[in-house]
Amino acid sequence: MSKKTRKKSSSTTAKRAPAKAARAVKTAAKTSAVKTRTTKPPGKVGKTAPTKASHKAPSKGLKTKAAAPKTAAPAKAVSGLAEGAKAPAFTLPRDGGSSVSLADFAGQKLVLFFYPRADTPGCTREAIDFTRLRSDFAAAGAAVLGISADTVKAQESFRNKHQLSVPLISDEAHEMLEAYGAWGEKSMYGRTFLGIIRTTVLVDASGKIAKIWRNVRVDGHADEVLAAARSLSS
Repeated sequence: MSKKTRKKSSSTTAKRAPAKAARAVKTAAKTSAVKTRTTKPPGKVGKTAPTKASHKAPSKGLKTKAAAPKTAAPAKAVSGLAEGAKAPAFTLPRDGGSSVSLADFAGQKLVLFFYPRADTPGCTREAIDFTRLRSDFAAAGAAVLGISADTVKAQESFRNKHQLSVPLISDEAHEMLEAYGAWGEKSMYGRTFLGIIRTTVLVDASGKIAKIWRNVRVDGHADEVLAAARSLSS
């Protein structure tokens, strides 16, 4: 490199140095100003912004009363419906499209079993048991009817699926269910609601209620009702 070139390069470098220094000073000044604005003044350190309220219950300091165990609400019988009372009249549709009424069974014993819902496990076992004993009930002079709030179509599907031979009545408006005390308060998993209370009613040949079973347990129930029907005089 010639002396003239080195001299020119040195001169350029010398001119650039002050400019770089000036920019560095200006940048340092801006950084200092930002820090000054964002730094909290002495004496106020330690204060924090309020936090949002938590929805979680405090882990300490609260005492709660133990919840009382919930029990199933007792079935309330309709006023006047008791053993010895006259059986409430009814006329309702049944599987197959026809209708059935209490008057159809005048002069003979009648078993009415009310079940919560067609084609559920307990109701299926109960309907099958009454079907199995239908001829025995007939020999004892008693007819058997099953009643629920299911539609006629649902009753027919229930009958066909399990080859049931007892007539199945559809009481969607709950008129017969209420009249016979088979509709009322129930409780399940801590929830109270209105529904069908599994009930069986035995009507004697004079049209009076001979016996009522409420909150029925399915196992062995049909046999128990048959024994009661046999014990009644025709």
